[in-house]
Amino acid sequence: MQDIQGDDKTLEVLLSGSAFGIDYYQREYRWKRKQLQELVDDLYGQFSQTYGPGIPLEKQSKYFLGSIVISKAGDVRNIVDGQQRITTLTLLLIYLNHLQKDHAKKVNKIEQLVYDEDPGGPKFKLDIPERNDCMSALLNGDSYNPEGKSDSVRNLVDRYDDLADIFPTDMEPDALHMFIWWIIRNVKLIEITANDDGDAYTIFETMNDRGLSLTPTDMLKGYLLANIENPGKRLEADKLIKSYLTKFAEHGENTESDFFKAWLRSQYAKKIRERKKEAQNEDFELIGTEYHRWVKNHEGEVGLNSGEDFYQFVIKNMRIFADLYLRLLKASATRKKGLESVKYNADAGFTLQHHIILSAVNVDDDKETALAKMGLVADFIDSWLNVRLWNFKMTSYSHMQYAAFTVIRSVRGKSLTELRNVLHKRLLEEMVEIRFTGNFGLTKTNGKTVQRMLARFTDWLEQQAGEPGRYEDYIVRSGKNAYEVEHILANKFEMFAEEFEDAHAFEEWRNYIGGLLLLPKKVNASLGDYSYEKKLPHYLKANALTHSLHPNFYQNNPGVLNAIKRHGLAFEAHEKFDGDDIEQRSELYSALASLIWSPDRLLAEEV
Repeated sequence: MQDIQGDDKTLEVLLSGSAFGIDYYQREYRWKRKQLQELVDDLYGQFSQTYGPGIPLEKQSKYFLGSIVISKAGDVRNIVDGQQRITTLTLLLIYLNHLQKDHAKKVNKIEQLVYDEDPGGPKFKLDIPERNDCMSALLNGDSYNPEGKSDSVRNLVDRYDDLADIFPTDMEPDALHMFIWWIIRNVKLIEITANDDGDAYTIFETMNDRGLSLTPTDMLKGYLLANIENPGKRLEADKLIKSYLTKFAEHGENTESDFFKAWLRSQYAKKIRERKKEAQNEDFELIGTEYHRWVKNHEGEVGLNSGEDFYQFVIKNMRIFADLYLRLLKASATRKKGLESVKYNADAGFTLQHHIILSAVNVDDDKETALAKMGLVADFIDSWLNVRLWNFKMTSYSHMQYAAFTVIRSVRGKSLTELRNVLHKRLLEEMVEIRFTGNFGLTKTNGKTVQRMLARFTDWLEQQAGEPGRYEDYIVRSGKNAYEVEHILANKFEMFAEEFEDAHAFEEWRNYIGGLLLLPKKVNASLGDYSYEKKLPHYLKANALTHSLHPNFYQNNPGVLNAIKRHGLAFEAHEKFDGDDIEQRSELYSALASLIWSPDRLLAEEV
């Protein structure tokens, strides 16, 4: 084996050298939204701990992102281990560059870390030919259709799309400016470089395959079983834990650790780190990083005082909450009766929902009561998230963690009736300052949010007509069955110049929620810049929300007409569509949002 070098490098130094490539045996880019969200939350959380106006960069926190293994041959650096992180960081840099585009202070350095200038066009620092067309489109702010492309390319588009939902868009320009500098100068990796492919791969195997460390789950399992003195009961508990770990594995990597974090935080965490600089980690954070050690250090508070306690902790407590967690995972993938909001919250990327939902369940609740509580809390979260999103408030993990913990503490140990009252009061308090009013609409960063809301409106109308709602269809954003947000007004200012003061005012009005619908992507493309009058016959064929613009929608549709009358919703046909119609339609959508996500939905009669 030749000499091997290991260097501590900032992202700036790492990406300032020659381009990276990947070897043929490398796997596709596989990161999912969960991994992306964890990285962004970690980065933003670490930055926020020490950032403040006037604090120089060198006095702010550092963040270590692990090691990458490189095989170097001449000027080419092939990534043997670490391409998932380098790819994701490149996507983040491109996204941050777009965010700072209209700001007075820019970090011009960021572009040099994404690509080098070349006579034939930009040469990406992560130079992978099959991905370059996609990366160029993202860099230029153009749309890109990944249909028919590799898994890596489809994932690139999806993860970049996710950044608009995940990244905290309420950062002030000065904070964003400093955050970009912090990313490129305070985020560090260790670059391990071998000058031979064989050596590099040997290092990779050694780091990943030999001496596998015990996971927190392994150590928690060992601790619990070691304290069950009866051999027969210990064997029974061992078999039960293994059976659930197998079930969790069917739902993806790290599902078992996600369960233990959600369960232990929901039932036992009493404190969370204070929201001030230099604050210490408390129960909530410690469970998130080392739940096995936390349980051992807090066994008395958890109620583990004898061998029988440890046995019951596994056989009764863990079994109950593991079953409920598996039910939540299934409801997150497909709408289940009574737990529909679990799917909606999962689609919004709210990873804390399982913590909050489980916190409302008592270990002695019967199955019917437990499920009713779970559905109720999920409905609360659904309304909570959507009123925040309507008012352009962030719902990311880092923004919601403290508030979520206050909800967790407020609902523990409550009966179903008490739970309804607590959550109803909390939602009313949330809606004192933010409601479903104002000029909500489409921006550069909330496309997924708007699509989900329009999908809910459409689904609600369909259900009033006695049809099965097609929410799941309407939220698809890529592939041959994709849907897109449709602007009712064609993107031609000259057609509306007499009505709007200038092109900027026209664009603002065009993006208001009342001027938007959902259409299949292929239909949306075919309508192009048609006038409203030419679009209207096509709207008749698409879905309930588009259909509601046409007079025919209000004929022979008793279910919808009764619902409209009962709730006082101002649905009506529109022969033309201009600024006044957008305003009227926006008020209608606001009223529909207020109905769907009303706090009073939490006071439904108990079945």
